Amino acid sequence: MTVLFFLFWLILNGRITSEILIFGIPVSAAAYFFLCRVLGYSPRTDLKILRNFPILILYVLTLISEIIKAALTVISVAWSRSEKPDPVIVEFHSGLSGEFENVLLANSITLTPGTYTVFQEKDHFAIHCLKREYGEGLSDSSFVRLLRRLK
Repeated sequence: MTVLFFLFWLILNGRITSEILIFGIPVSAAAYFFLCRVLGYSPRTDLKILRNFPILILYVLTLISEIIKAALTVISVAWSRSEKPDPVIVEFHSGLSGEFENVLLANSITLTPGTYTVFQEKDHFAIHCLKREYGEGLSDSSFVRLLRRLK
């Protein structure tokens, strides 16, 4: 995390000089110390992020893909004269145990066009869907399968 803070320091400064490098290292270390001391962050969190990084990258790519597919589907419903929206609220349990995973799933559903999260408590979700078929299979979606792989 200190390395990321240092890179952010360099980006904000816009140039690399000896003065920026000399001040950047202690400022980055102080920011990391603050993060650990006040916000409860730990080096274990860094290791967890690094261990799950490939899955998180795959998750982001899957999210972008699903957003594009859903956007095209919603556009076709909006432009079609024969196809009508059939709004429905679908409830399901994700089976995910972690708070991070459930919140990430709720936000991913909301980002996907045609659906948004009305309610989420632990692994219980209530999702508003533009059409009934948009809510089918949410408990075993590609999002849930990837989130189950997080360690």
